[in-house]
Amino acid sequence: MQKIITFITDRIKERSTWLGLISCATALGLVLSPEQQEAIIAAGMAAAGIIGAFTRDKAS
Repeated sequence: MQKIITFITDRIKERSTWLGLISCATALGLVLSPEQQEAIIAAGMAAAGIIGAFTRDKAS
């Protein structure tokens, strides 16, 4: 059980996890009205930009 918790905790700390979740949530806007789609896409892109701007890249 501890390995699972460690795995999930490690994934939550990664920028790619958050960007992937936001991308999936943004894609759900496809089944809504055009106005709602635009609002969801704009919010998703803004959230991805904020994550990209305020998280560190891993040093190689």
